[in-house]
Amino acid sequence: MDIRKFIVAMEEVAPPDLAEEYDAGRIGLIVEGRGELETICCALDATQRVVEAAAAVGADMLVVHHTPLWNPITAVRGATSHLLRSLLSSGMNLYVMHTNFDHAEGGVNDTLASRLGLQRIERMTAGLVGDCTLDAEEIARRLPGGGIRVYGRVGTIRRLAVMGGSGFDPNLIQEAADLGADAFLSAELKHSVARASPIPCLEAIHYALEAPAMEALASRMGWHYIPDPPHVVVVP
Repeated sequence: MDIRKFIVAMEEVAPPDLAEEYDAGRIGLIVEGRGELETICCALDATQRVVEAAAAVGADMLVVHHTPLWNPITAVRGATSHLLRSLLSSGMNLYVMHTNFDHAEGGVNDTLASRLGLQRIERMTAGLVGDCTLDAEEIARRLPGGGIRVYGRVGTIRRLAVMGGSGFDPNLIQEAADLGADAFLSAELKHSVARASPIPCLEAIHYALEAPAMEALASRMGWHYIPDPPHVVVVP
């Protein structure tokens, strides 16, 4: 496939105008490589291990959720230099789908809702709320690794709010509560937010909430998926 046709197809999957304002310049084709694509790999992050694994199978394109070039670069040194050297020397392209894929139909939050079996879904400003038949323990079992931490007293969860990534925003939690959510599932919870939350907060690791969508995308598109979960040990 010509790379221009690939980009058109990806923008149909996750339209750029769905992205949050802070993603400007951080999504789409981030590293340009070969113009013709045969082998495509997909992962959550463009880590060194992922890039090397993609290069080993001859990937022409690596599609990820998080850009490895978040901040403007004024010097190329250390880990960034190593990563870019691996990408550029292989001729591989790097394409990023971040908050546009969070909000897209069939994207991060939809995949998370499907994995948890949520029904009668309502979309929020970010994330969504749906009817739930799982308790906290079963929610943890359906996520890839790391378990969850529960803040607040959780009884029966009849309606669950989910937001992939770092979604514990007080306004968003209140929006979920107003839509009847009994609990809110996301990642990277601050103590002050947990204390003030009107509903219990279920905190998973960032990877657990977003990697399933990239794996599902790879399966749907016929790409190679490269898992790279963080090493997490829960110490009681």
